[in-house]
Amino acid sequence: MTNPRILIACVGNIFLGDDGFGSEVALRLAARPLPPGVVLKDFGIRGLDLTYTLLDPYDLVVLVDACTRGGEAGTIYLIEPDPIASNKLEPVCAPLEAHGMNPMSVLRAVHAMGVKLGRVLLVGCEPAWTGSDDEGRLGLSDAVQAAVDEAVSMIETLVSKALSGELAAEAALQSS
Repeated sequence: MTNPRILIACVGNIFLGDDGFGSEVALRLAARPLPPGVVLKDFGIRGLDLTYTLLDPYDLVVLVDACTRGGEAGTIYLIEPDPIASNKLEPVCAPLEAHGMNPMSVLRAVHAMGVKLGRVLLVGCEPAWTGSDDEGRLGLSDAVQAAVDEAVSMIETLVSKALSGELAAEAALQSS
């Protein structure tokens, strides 16, 4: 069996406080050695770039982003998103913005183009603050900054499991 191709796609806006979580994770991961077949990219808010990158086949895509789910700030989530079922009110192919990033819109657009994605996982972090009120706020809140190492560890574990075949086995067990 050949090594799987893995994309770690970090997204977020460093000018919106905790929305820069993905970029901070990318910085930490860039300082570590990555196994062959693992690609790390910080897409920032470049949704079109992520869309075009996903046109290449990857066995596993790990999205890294701030993720508001109502938990305590700094909580790390591991989610297997279903971009098609996630929002029935939004068109299947939501418009992409040249200078904006909605990972679910990107995944829906790629799906609408007929691309068969491998497994997609989201490593998300509950932000303390993001949004227009925080425009120009650089840096992460203390809670989110403290969660970066946990996210890096989780991503390294996911990559290790994917390379050893354990992640595929876990998916087969969960779906049965």
